[in-house]
Amino acid sequence: MFDKIIDNNKDEMLKTLSDLIKFPSISIENSSSEYPFGKACSDALNYTLNLAQHMGFKTKNIDDYCGYIEFGEGNDLVGIVGHLDVVPALNEDGWTTPPFEPSIRDGKLYGRGSIDDKGPVVASLYAMKAIMDNFKINKRVRLILGLNEEKNWKCINYYKKHEELPSIGFSPDANFPAIYAEKGILSIELKKYFLIENYDIVEISCNNNAINVVPKYCSIILKPNSNTVSYLKNSENINISILENNLIKIEAFGIASHAAHPEEGKNAIAILIKYIIDNFEMKNNFLNRLYELDFFNIISPTFLNCIDDESGKLTSNVASIDYNRDSNNLILKINLRVPVKTSLDSIIQKYKNLDSEFDSLEVNEIGRQEPLFVDKNSYLVKTLVNIFNKKTNMNESPIAIGGGTYARAFNNFVSYGMTMPGDKDMCHQVDEFIDIDKFILTAKIYAEAIYELSK
Repeated sequence: MFDKIIDNNKDEMLKTLSDLIKFPSISIENSSSEYPFGKACSDALNYTLNLAQHMGFKTKNIDDYCGYIEFGEGNDLVGIVGHLDVVPALNEDGWTTPPFEPSIRDGKLYGRGSIDDKGPVVASLYAMKAIMDNFKINKRVRLILGLNEEKNWKCINYYKKHEELPSIGFSPDANFPAIYAEKGILSIELKKYFLIENYDIVEISCNNNAINVVPKYCSIILKPNSNTVSYLKNSENINISILENNLIKIEAFGIASHAAHPEEGKNAIAILIKYIIDNFEMKNNFLNRLYELDFFNIISPTFLNCIDDESGKLTSNVASIDYNRDSNNLILKINLRVPVKTSLDSIIQKYKNLDSEFDSLEVNEIGRQEPLFVDKNSYLVKTLVNIFNKKTNMNESPIAIGGGTYARAFNNFVSYGMTMPGDKDMCHQVDEFIDIDKFILTAKIYAEAIYELSK
């Protein structure tokens, strides 16, 4: 019943999304009370709130940490929670067009944030407008907009401390037909004294790779003390260069992907470490032993001995490696997606147990999100899946994912779209895009879902 209304707003929806993509809203945490996540994030939020206010919605900017857009009446609150921050586009040369200059070609709108999560937010906003302008409901509907989802969720934690919590809802930030389970997410840091005999390590770098992205670049700069380096050769995904002062630079090139799908990428750190192991004499070395322990395996590293469940296998993304030359400390950061029935604390303990292999190995937890699990036969999941199948003429069942969405921030929430079954996940990818026809279809699905939840 909302299809024609949504179709009539297609051009306006595309303009709104294009305008939003132009904000390079990479969340930059700082101590500023005016822009806690950077001016670009605040600008994107205020643009969206001002637009919604002109559309007739009630809006609120919550101290530039987050904001909301609301309509309807009643005591019950239905929530939709999305985000306006995006991951960086570190290698803009890889993009066909600049990531923050939206472009349309072949029925797709390209730009960073188009699918994650600005497109789904815009689809939700116009779905709400279709209901507000044409139907009366007995609940309030609130679209909550975060600005720190890709980092530490400080925005949504701030919201929960200061604002009303919805009693039911969804996050438009994953896959259709609905996500009933999200793996636990655990980020840890390992620190270990490290040397390579006969070589002076100057630097190891991944160009500040985000912990939830498979690193596509990693390099090490070495100064040889006595060994000759003439035998080092370029190979697949490896480039060797000689810098000033006879420094050797070894660069590894992989393929970036979301840490929830590390199998879709190629980890540059693992490529570099394997090259070093194969080409340098490193008996009983820390990195060599890690390789022997299956540490760099992206699927269920053997030493973790993690049992699969209905949410899938444990995955591991070694996201960054850094070297402190003053202290000779090597620092590794790992992002794990843990099956819902496995305790995150048990995984941490297994990393700490590595201390028996390595003296003075320091293990620190740097982030965690407990898993989400909602019964597949619950009213919420069954309602959302039935609406999706009806609108698409499909017969899909709810799924589990390794990604983490705002759905786990609230009780009685799941993730809902907008990546369609069988489609490649373009989140965090070079040339991120949103299919325009599916963008419009998603708004129609959201309108039906919001109306059903708020009747």
